[in-house]
Amino acid sequence: LSCVTFPLPILFPQQSGLYEYKIFGGLADCPPKLCVDVYMDLDFRKQWDQYVKELYEKTYDGEKVIYWEVKYPFPLSNRDYVYIRECREMDVDGRKIWVVLSQSVAVPQCPEKPGIIRVKSYKQSLAIESDGKTGSKVYMYYFDNPGGMIPSWLVNWAAKSGVPTFLKDMQKACRNYSK
Repeated sequence: LSCVTFPLPILFPQQSGLYEYKIFGGLADCPPKLCVDVYMDLDFRKQWDQYVKELYEKTYDGEKVIYWEVKYPFPLSNRDYVYIRECREMDVDGRKIWVVLSQSVAVPQCPEKPGIIRVKSYKQSLAIESDGKTGSKVYMYYFDNPGGMIPSWLVNWAAKSGVPTFLKDMQKACRNYSK
C-alpha cells in the first residue's frame, strides 16, 4: 500500500498576518513526469479536484493565462485566480527536476465577477524529482492572500487537512491518469 508522506506544512507568518506554506514530502508510486502531467492538465483536474468550480486557459495578448474559480465552504464567497504558469524540465548535476512556477497577473479582459473575491496576490513554486524508486520527491512553496474575512478555523483547516487531502487526491489522480 503506497501513501503520501507529507508532514504538516510549515507555516511562515507574514507581517500581513497571512501565511506562506512550504511543504516537503513524497508521492509513492507516482513518477515525477506523471505528477507533472497530472498537475499541468487543467481538464483532468476538473475531474478529480472537488474544489474546482471553473478552470480554463486562454491567450490574452499572446500570453497564456489561467482562470480558476475555487469553491469555498458556505457562507464564504468563492475565490478566483487569474495567473500565468510555466513548467520547465531541468538537469541539475544529472538529476532531472521539473519546476512549475505560477503567479497572479492582472488581465483587463478577465474582470472580477460579482459575488466572487479575486485573489490578487498568489505565488506558487513546485519542484518534483524522482525519489530514486517508483515515486517522487516534492517541494512546494505557496502563498496567496484570499482577501475578505477568512476565519482562523478555515486557515487552520487548510494547513492541517486541505493540503494533505489535495496531495492524496493528486496521488489517486496519478493512478487514474492516461493520456
